[in-house]
Amino acid sequence: MNKSILNKFSKIPVHLLFWVIVWFFFYTFFSAGSSNQSFIFWFSTILSVVSIVASYSFMYQIIPDYLIQKKYSKFTLYTIYAFLFSMCVVLMTMVFGFVFFFNLDYQTMPALTKNPAVILVCVFLIVAIMSSYKVVKYNLKAIDEKRELETKILKTELQLKEQELRFLKMQIHPHFLFNTLNTIYGFALKKSEHTSEMILKLSNLLDYILYQVDEPLVPLKEEIKHLKNYISLEKLRFQEGLAIDLKIHNFNDDVKIPPMIFLPFIENAFKHGHQIKDVLKVNINFECIEDRLIFKMENSTHQKKESKKGIGLENIKKRLEMIYEDDFKLNITNNSESFKVYLSIPMK
Repeated sequence: MNKSILNKFSKIPVHLLFWVIVWFFFYTFFSAGSSNQSFIFWFSTILSVVSIVASYSFMYQIIPDYLIQKKYSKFTLYTIYAFLFSMCVVLMTMVFGFVFFFNLDYQTMPALTKNPAVILVCVFLIVAIMSSYKVVKYNLKAIDEKRELETKILKTELQLKEQELRFLKMQIHPHFLFNTLNTIYGFALKKSEHTSEMILKLSNLLDYILYQVDEPLVPLKEEIKHLKNYISLEKLRFQEGLAIDLKIHNFNDDVKIPPMIFLPFIENAFKHGHQIKDVLKVNINFECIEDRLIFKMENSTHQKKESKKGIGLENIKKRLEMIYEDDFKLNITNNSESFKVYLSIPMK
């Protein structure tokens, strides 16, 4: 059997119990000052039936179809209809009791059963309670559905974000490999004794890229270790034509960062930097200050160029925006003598 049907059947005992309580309320309330228990029994039963019909009409028809759908004119109209119907039934019940139970003796009727205003208030009090329950239940359900929808949207956005990050990383890897393999190719043509050393260092870097870079965060010390491997490859390529200064201040072993954050900047220095007096100068500085990691890099250049930006730098900017949103600071300065990078990110 369908789960929703089972759920509806499970509510029947609760509803029956509620209407039994309502009947006892009517019976106790209207029996005050009356010794005709038979009349009170039938009077309470008829009022209970009226309350049931009006309540379920509001709960399952008028409120869902008109109030919740914001059809206020029709909701008002059907509310008036329900009131008139209830008033007619109440008046007919009073006449029925007056004729058959009290033999047209108006004075012997209980005072409360002779007052239509009191009777209608009692009936619509029950209807109001049931209708309020329905509205509250609907609002709670709407809140749950909204929260569930927001959760699904957030999960979808997170998945898209992760896919885009993965795509950006995949773009960085070929860029890095292209530069490094070109360097090894040049050494191989020269039959340099450093070729095997470069291949070994490249192997270590590939291991890092293939097996560790997919992690959302990696230790800073591991990132710097592999940056040093990359720098050593460039040292072998430039030989005496490279002057590089790498400084690390207030190093914290517990700091973790997203992988491949700094490599595109350093790659850019070697790819687009220019030698001045046959020497390419590159200064790299890492510093942990309170809860921020500061990365500074400067390389020599001979003129300010408006050339198109490299794939690596564009990707790293997108990654920083996706990972840190507004909680990072990146300044890139390119003038006639140097290319400077300043990056500040939160430490985790």
